[in-house]
Amino acid sequence: MDFNHYLSELSTSIQSIPSSDDFRFNYNIPEFRRLIDELTRKSQSMLNKIGSSDHIWGPGSSFPADIDDAYEWIVNANDDVLELVNEVVDEFHKVLKEQDMEEGEDGFFKIKKGKNGIGYFGDDGNETKPKVSFHVHTLRKPQYHYNLAVDNSNQPFEHVWLEKSEDGERFIHPLEKLSVLDFVDKDIENLVPLKPPPMECTPFKLVEEVNGLKELAAKLSSVNEFAVDLEHNQYRSFQGLTCLMQISTRTEDFIVDTLKLRDHVGTHLREVFKDPTKKKVLHGADRDIVWLQRDFGIYVCNMFDTGQASRVLKMERYSLQHLLQHFCGVTANKEYQNADWRARPLPDVMIKYGREDTHYLLYIYDLMRIKLFELSKESESPDDPLLDVYKRSYNVCMQLYEKELLTDNSYLNLKGLRRAGFNGQQLAVVSGLYEWRDVLARAEDESTGYILPNKVILEIAKHMPVTASNLRRLIAERSRLPYVERNHDIVVNIVRHSMQNAEAFEEAALRLKEEQAAFEEAALRLKEEQAASVSNVASVKDGTEAPQSHSSNSKDECAANGSIGIENGTIASTLKENGANTGACEATRLGNSVSEENGFPDKKGKKDIKVEQIGSSVNLPCHSILGNNAKCTITVDLDSDSDDMM
Repeated sequence: MDFNHYLSELSTSIQSIPSSDDFRFNYNIPEFRRLIDELTRKSQSMLNKIGSSDHIWGPGSSFPADIDDAYEWIVNANDDVLELVNEVVDEFHKVLKEQDMEEGEDGFFKIKKGKNGIGYFGDDGNETKPKVSFHVHTLRKPQYHYNLAVDNSNQPFEHVWLEKSEDGERFIHPLEKLSVLDFVDKDIENLVPLKPPPMECTPFKLVEEVNGLKELAAKLSSVNEFAVDLEHNQYRSFQGLTCLMQISTRTEDFIVDTLKLRDHVGTHLREVFKDPTKKKVLHGADRDIVWLQRDFGIYVCNMFDTGQASRVLKMERYSLQHLLQHFCGVTANKEYQNADWRARPLPDVMIKYGREDTHYLLYIYDLMRIKLFELSKESESPDDPLLDVYKRSYNVCMQLYEKELLTDNSYLNLKGLRRAGFNGQQLAVVSGLYEWRDVLARAEDESTGYILPNKVILEIAKHMPVTASNLRRLIAERSRLPYVERNHDIVVNIVRHSMQNAEAFEEAALRLKEEQAAFEEAALRLKEEQAASVSNVASVKDGTEAPQSHSSNSKDECAANGSIGIENGTIASTLKENGANTGACEATRLGNSVSEENGFPDKKGKKDIKVEQIGSSVNLPCHSILGNNAKCTITVDLDSDSDDMM
C-alpha cells in the first residue's frame, strides 16, 4: 500500500463519520462504538505508516501520540507536501524554459521563439538566461543514497594516513621530508608551451565505476604532470562533500564521480598524488587540499598553484576565469561555479563546465612558468619568482584539515554577534541556539546554516519569542527553515531557559561591547589618518610641504597588514604614507588579538575548553535547553536508507 493510497483511504473514512451531538448520541450504541474504535485503530495505523515514511519526511518523523502534537504534525506535513508540489512545479517550468517550451492553448507544449530565434523568457516577457540553483530541494541526499560513512563527532579529525611525530603530538605531512627546491623546474628557457586541442576533439571519460578508477590511476602513473580540480557542496552536510574530481593530462580529460566512488578514490589515487616526481597543477588550491585529505586521505606533494602564480605575476585578477580568458581566449560560464554538484545524472552543461576547469590548466601552467622566468631576468631582486610560487604552493599543501569543534565559547565566533550589542539575556539565547543547531547539524549531517542561519539566531535572540506563535511570526518572512518549523516548541524552550541563565553571560556581553567600541574607535582613527594622508599628498602637489610623521611604527611593521577588514564596512587600503601607519598598526593588532568577526580568540585557540566529546552519538550538555545538568543524546546513523525532508 503506497503513500497516496493511505491518504485516500483515510480521507474517505473520515467523511462518513457524524459530527457534534449526532456523534455523541450514536457513540452510545455498541455497534457504532465498535465501528468507530475499529476506524480509529485503522486511522492511527495509517497515520503511523504515513509518519514513518522516512523517504518523504526524513528519519525520526513518526506520528506523535499526543493529540495536540498530532494536529501540529499533520499541519506541518501538509505544508511539506504542498511545498514539495510547488518545488516540483517550479522545476518543471524551469525545464520548460531550458527546453524553450511553453504550454499552448490546446494543452500541448510547443517551442517558444523570440525575435532572434529560440530563447529564454522571464515573467516580464523579456529574454533572459535561466538561473542556476545552488540548492536543488528535490535532490535525495547522497549520504543516504550512497550510504556514505560520515564522522561528525565532536573530536579532532584523525589523519590516519599520516605518520605521527616521535612525541605523538602532531601528524607529519610527507612534504616535510622533501625540499621545495626538489620541485622547481630546471630548464625553463627551452620550454615550449603545449596548447591543448579543442575540448570536442579531446578524449573524455566520466569515471563512475571502480574499474574506470583503476584505469585512471594507471594512466596518471604513466605521465609526469596532470591538472586537478574539485567541485564541492557545503550546504547539505556538516563538514561538506566533495562531489566531483576533474583531472586532465596533456591528451585526455576525466571526471570522477567522487560521491559514487568515495570509498575507492583514496585507495587508487592516493599514491599518485603523493608521488613527488609527478607535478600536480591546481588553481586556488587552499580548499581543494583539505577536501582531498578529509574525504579521501589524499596528501599532495609537488604542486604548482596557478592562483599563487597569478599573485606573484601581479596579474589584473587572480581568478581562473580571468586566466582562461587572458591566456586561452576562453570565456568560462561561471554560472555553474556554485551549482548543486550533488545532481545526478550530471547535465552536459555541468560536465562541460567541469572539464573547462582543468582542460586548459597545463597550458596555462606552461605560459606562467615562462613569464615567471622572464620576470626573474628583468628584476633586480635576488628573490626568484618561480621559486616563490613553489614555496607558496608548498605551504598550501602543508595545511592539515581540522574539523569544526564545539566548545563552551564557540558561540562567540558567530558572525555579526559583536555588532549586535546584545545584553546577557540575549547572549544566553545565542549560546543556547548555537549549541542546539550544532548538535542537530552533526546528527542530521546538515550544515549549521541550513539548520538555523546565523542571521536567524541573531533575530531570535534580539526579540526572544517565548511562544510558538511569536516565533512563527518572527521567521515568517524568512526562507523555508524545515528544522525550525518542525521544532518550534524546542526553540521556544531554549529561549525561555536561556533567558533564565542571563547572569552567566553578563561578563561576556560587556566584553563584546568593549571590543566593538575599541574596534570602531580604531577604524575611525584609521579613516581620519587616511584622509590626512590624502590631504598631505594634495599639499605636496600644491607646493606646500607636508608635516613629517613621528610615528614609532615603521612601514615594515605594517607591510603585511595593509588591508584591514572592518565588520561595519570594509576599509581596504595599502598604506603608503607614514601618517597612516599608527592607526593601521593599532587596528591590525586589535584585529589579530581577537576573533576577526567578534573580538574573541580564534576557535582553534579554544580547543582546551572542551564540551563533552561526541563519540558514536552526539552527547552534549543541554543546560541551555533543559535548564539543568541533563544530557541530550542524538545518535548519528547515516546507514539507514532514509531521505532528507526536502
